[in-house]
Amino acid sequence: MQRPIKNILVTGGAGYVGSLLVPELLKNGYRVKVLDLYWFGEHVLDSVKENPNLKEIKGDIRDVGLLERELEGIDAVIHLACISNDPSFELDSSLGKSINYDAFLPLVKISKDLGVRRFIYASSSSVYGIKEEDEVTEELRLEPLTDYSKYKALCEDVLLKETSPDFTTLVYRPATVCGYSTRQRLDLAVNILTNHAVNKGVVTVFGGEQKRPNIHIKDMVDAYLLALKIEKGLISGKIFNVGYENYKVKELAQMVKCVVGEDTEIKYSPTDDLRSYRVSSEKIARELSFKPGHSVEEAIKDLVDAFKDGRLLSPLEDMRYYNIRTMKSMRIK
Repeated sequence: MQRPIKNILVTGGAGYVGSLLVPELLKNGYRVKVLDLYWFGEHVLDSVKENPNLKEIKGDIRDVGLLERELEGIDAVIHLACISNDPSFELDSSLGKSINYDAFLPLVKISKDLGVRRFIYASSSSVYGIKEEDEVTEELRLEPLTDYSKYKALCEDVLLKETSPDFTTLVYRPATVCGYSTRQRLDLAVNILTNHAVNKGVVTVFGGEQKRPNIHIKDMVDAYLLALKIEKGLISGKIFNVGYENYKVKELAQMVKCVVGEDTEIKYSPTDDLRSYRVSSEKIARELSFKPGHSVEEAIKDLVDAFKDGRLLSPLEDMRYYNIRTMKSMRIK
């Protein structure tokens, strides 16, 4: 019989997904350590900062000594920390490599050596590259197009090779996450379109025929909760796409217009970027009975509410909502 998992380390726990995940972990009775550099603000976990089961650690996952101290007694790692999208990665490729790949090897080794029993890795659906297939499944060959996605794919291999009866490994390949978070990102497709519709009255669609896979941020949180509770034999050494709805960019723009208001203007512009991504999430539904419950339309509505009630101030100007702007301003190394 498996011992219950109680002590969780979340790297990147003050990030876009992590800042919603951590309160849910606490609500579910877990003891949680957050390891994060807090580049985008130290306020994002204020709602739970007094919880005695939470320990916030402002630190760097590249610090091996810190990992050795903080991984002691941990049952499960949820590894979210990374330089999180292609333009941010290319801004400083050496920084991206050091965090997204170089730091991963000691993190996995130390976790395993110190008795961590479950390691959940947030990879990316971008590892597939451009596919002609209508159903992009986990069995297809990976063809990463950028350094960001290349290192994601390499980390998958590193982790899965360490799978053992005492070290359960799981790789998630999330679609593009959308919706409201206390550490908001406004540089992701649905979020960009919604921000511009609400605060500019116009959205610009470059191309429009490209497909994008999407998942509501609340469903992504639920996927991580499931990964902690489910029987290890169902997940160990496995890879799952985590997505919900595949839409053309022009369809996303029309959906935003319907929610925000018919007076929203949609402008179309040609583009050389014809990358089109679609992912199938049939495997996670079939094997883990995971089915998302929140739509892209709901994510748009959540963002609109947050703009209107003042939870997202200065959304066009505040650099905290934009990874590249923040990294440029901080000259992070």
